[in-house]
Amino acid sequence: MKALLLLGLLALARADVARFNGDQVLRLRPVLDQHVTLIKDLANSIEVDFWSPESAELVTIDMDVDIHVPAKYLDTVHAMLLQNHVDHQVLIEDLQDAVEAQADNGPSPRSHSYTKYNSWDKVQAWISSISSSNPSLISKQVIGNTYEGRPMTLLKLGRKSGSTKPAIFLDCGIHAREWISPAFCQWFVKEALSTYGRDSQMTSLLDQMDVFVLPVFNIDGYDYTHKSNRMWRKTRSRRSGSSCTGADPNRNWNAGWCTIGASSNPCSDTFCGYKPESEIEVKNVADFIRRNKSQIKAYLTIHSYSQLLLFPYSYTYGLAAHHGELLKIAQGASAALRRLYGTRYTSGPGAATIYPAAGGSDDWAYDLGVKYSFTFELRDTGRYGFLLPESQIKPTCEETMLAVKYIADYVQKNLY
Repeated sequence: MKALLLLGLLALARADVARFNGDQVLRLRPVLDQHVTLIKDLANSIEVDFWSPESAELVTIDMDVDIHVPAKYLDTVHAMLLQNHVDHQVLIEDLQDAVEAQADNGPSPRSHSYTKYNSWDKVQAWISSISSSNPSLISKQVIGNTYEGRPMTLLKLGRKSGSTKPAIFLDCGIHAREWISPAFCQWFVKEALSTYGRDSQMTSLLDQMDVFVLPVFNIDGYDYTHKSNRMWRKTRSRRSGSSCTGADPNRNWNAGWCTIGASSNPCSDTFCGYKPESEIEVKNVADFIRRNKSQIKAYLTIHSYSQLLLFPYSYTYGLAAHHGELLKIAQGASAALRRLYGTRYTSGPGAATIYPAAGGSDDWAYDLGVKYSFTFELRDTGRYGFLLPESQIKPTCEETMLAVKYIADYVQKNLY
């Protein structure tokens, strides 16, 4: 009887995990207004998950549109695209296969690994052990809890000093399904600690500045992508009266909030929330940055995918006051990154470089007075999208380190 009960519970647990058998990721190329209209109509009539851009509203002529189409709609979608002469290709033939193939470095070890996508439990254990094993260079503090009650632990890297040092704030994992992002924050911490005293640039950085690292911003969402739905993007907040869960934490900041490229529909992947900072995770980070505003000189946020290095603004096509300087830094950082593996990044202001999107953290930080505010969109350009294989964690992190160090070096030299 017990065995039967256990089997039943296991079956239930498995049933709760979203599966994507036969689903495809297609890349469409609209070249006419009617193609754009067709894609928007399609999004209204069936469940389509937009990978790039992030919603149907952002689709324009001559852009690559990557969409995840459930298996049951594929025949209809392919027929519509053919009838209307919309140029398209299949990027991912079977999404479930791609989800399973992502772990291509062999089975998952029990402990944390820098070349694996670690579950939240492993990341949490790593945060504890790394901070206790390097007390002279690293400390931790909880800046608040998530909606589901998980502690948001911020790591502070830097040589201890009697006075307050200028700092850089780095966060990863705002969007739950962008797994390469938290992998980079973990890599950054490892590199900073292991090269201090050996690499002159890192040593100088940690002697003169502090780096605040938030390894996973949207912890509830990240945990959910590991346990229930690999494609989840938003937070996991609930509101009575709505059957839809969560908001987009990168549309929830008070920077042109909910004006453009964000949705007021709670079921949308780009839902801006019920008000700015309605998401407790966003409020916790915003409060910390506001409290330490005089100290924080740069804000870096890591996303994927697209190979872009963006800076304000995204909520307006208007240029930032420091546009020339920010562009020069972004181009220099992109060039530094490219030197390792030849990976090409495009730099520019968010709205003009990809699409307008209000309520983003980089725009908010910049408007608060953090001049050096940048958003990274890591590998790749769509072949794997959010399912970048584990074999690419190391090269992606190695090249991204070069860009981050370039920016940090610039900030350090231009502090006063």
